[in-house]
Amino acid sequence: MTDPLKFLQRLFPPAAFFGGFAWDALTIGQRVRALDLWTLGAFLLAAGLLILWLAQREASGAAAPEGSGWRGRLASLAWQAPYLLLQFFFGGIFSALFILYFKSSGYFGTWLTACLLGALLVANEFIGKQYGRRFTLVWALFALNAILLGNFALPHALGSLNPLWFYVSTVGGALLTHGLWRLAPGRPGRIFPAWVLVGALLLAWRLDMIAPVPLVRQDMAVGHDFVRDGDRFALQVEAPPWWAFWRDQASTVQVPEGGKLYGVSAVFAPLGVTAALEHRWEVREKDGWRLVYRTRFHSSGGRERGFRGYSWVLNPPPGEWRFIVATQDGRTIGVFSVDVVRGTPQPEELWLREF
Repeated sequence: MTDPLKFLQRLFPPAAFFGGFAWDALTIGQRVRALDLWTLGAFLLAAGLLILWLAQREASGAAAPEGSGWRGRLASLAWQAPYLLLQFFFGGIFSALFILYFKSSGYFGTWLTACLLGALLVANEFIGKQYGRRFTLVWALFALNAILLGNFALPHALGSLNPLWFYVSTVGGALLTHGLWRLAPGRPGRIFPAWVLVGALLLAWRLDMIAPVPLVRQDMAVGHDFVRDGDRFALQVEAPPWWAFWRDQASTVQVPEGGKLYGVSAVFAPLGVTAALEHRWEVREKDGWRLVYRTRFHSSGGRERGFRGYSWVLNPPPGEWRFIVATQDGRTIGVFSVDVVRGTPQPEELWLREF
């Protein structure tokens, strides 16, 4: 007969994982609310206090209870419960940050970083039992949570995307972790992995692999006959082939000699956040990508469908092009690649898209 306590103990991690992830996916949605960040901050605070308590328990020499029967198993579960709670706090922060960073990722480098965060989210569900034996792991996970949350929350709170806030929040998260380690009775584990994370994240930032949070790319398109009428942005885009059902438009556009190619982007920023953005048009040549045109503009957060910007290139030569929306300090928000060919699309090949 299956022991119900053991069954519940095995069931808790996957239930917490799928339940927490589903809740975050439904509640965070397309908009980033201050309440979401306050909730994650509360999780981080609770995790820090719990780590200090666990360090105190270890320093006091308390040992895991041993015994048989249901009383012994119940005592063992009670001993393990704080580690399961810590696992829940870390998992809650990881799942929310994974969703937020994934939504802010607009090209391969930032998607890779978001996927690594997702891998840590899954790994957290399998290494919870290690927390009691490996405080070094606990400090590293706490530092990563503190740093990534700070990267998101500080620009949101200050209403500014100045790159300085990334450095401040990254070093600040490591300093917070280091301070807790020094306060912890007995200082269990090692703190140097937290500072290794700082170096890795700073390197990823230099390689443009950190999403420009809290900005979220809502939409991008390339097409013809752009119209702006008051608050209405409309663009004619070429329909994709029937088998490419996942695409919003064709990957090849036809541009007649002397014609214009338009690009439109919609980028969400939280209310109160002002972002300096730019559009870049680049064409691939033998020695790599060459910048053809750049235009800069500012966005103010709060519009649910994103702040919109548009630009165009005149008479683009046939070839491989990419339309990029980025912050003016070089952080990539989204990339739209398209092949340009000479020609004029037929009316039945065009879709009208509004932004």
